[in-house]
Amino acid sequence: MEENLKRWLFDPTIGKFVAAGISLAILYLLVRFAQRSVSHYVKESAMRYRLRKSVAFLGYFLGVVVVGTVFSERLSGLTVAFGVAGAGIAFALQEVIASAAGWFAISFGQFYSPGDRVQLGGIKGDVIDIGMLRTTLMECGQWVNGDLYNGRIVRIANSFVFKEPVFNYSADFPFLWDEITLPVRYGSDWEFARQVFAKVVHEICAEYAIQSRKSWNDAVMKYQLEDAPIEPMITLAANDNWIEFTARYVVDYRKRRFVKDQLFMRMLEEIDKSGNRIRLASATFEVTNVPRFEFQYVEGKGRVDPQYVP
Repeated sequence: MEENLKRWLFDPTIGKFVAAGISLAILYLLVRFAQRSVSHYVKESAMRYRLRKSVAFLGYFLGVVVVGTVFSERLSGLTVAFGVAGAGIAFALQEVIASAAGWFAISFGQFYSPGDRVQLGGIKGDVIDIGMLRTTLMECGQWVNGDLYNGRIVRIANSFVFKEPVFNYSADFPFLWDEITLPVRYGSDWEFARQVFAKVVHEICAEYAIQSRKSWNDAVMKYQLEDAPIEPMITLAANDNWIEFTARYVVDYRKRRFVKDQLFMRMLEEIDKSGNRIRLASATFEVTNVPRFEFQYVEGKGRVDPQYVP
């Protein structure tokens, strides 16, 4: 028994496991210390996040190097066995491997970065963390109208970047085109209405057009894009019920709801000031050609029967 214990204690393989465990423990403590130091000394949130993630990934890399170094001699004789085992593990963990490959693609393919607003797998939100296997979003929408947080934190496998489209609201062009419509009654002064609405849209949205000009020019140079107008505009369409005015404008993707509120409020103020020159329309229904009926009392039957009158 004592001889077996000594043989076990002085076994080179056991020694390698002990050395690897101690090395990994020391490396873990160093990584945790470095991350706490970064959190303490770096005040800017985006830089602090990137440094903490870089330290973590460096720790993973060094851990692999340490284990490989400690077991290098022992592993050399087990190449075939590890090859077969690796194939089985790769098949069983194909989703995990795809997520790790997705992380590599996200990191170097400019799909998105922390702080971007994206839509992944039908879920829209702001990217708050990108891990080796999952991307974490602060979700927007669902039961909350507009582009506002609903409070749910969603974790999505990075493999989604290979399976579904990735919608990025804030990458090369952090602005969106948006529209609002106003129905105006026939008989209103539509030329005056167009002037009033154009003035309101330029008053509120012209600054966003100026801010977005450089980003749009850069996007046109980078991609094969039509040089579309980004200045606010008013278009008109006449249908069976009313004259429909559409205001089209560029807005910061974070401020869509706020800008819509401002536009509707200012337009309603101008409509009130117009003195009935601008009147909003609503859906109305007119019933025509209603058939006439006369009702006669039928003797002996005790009832009233309707009769159609052409």
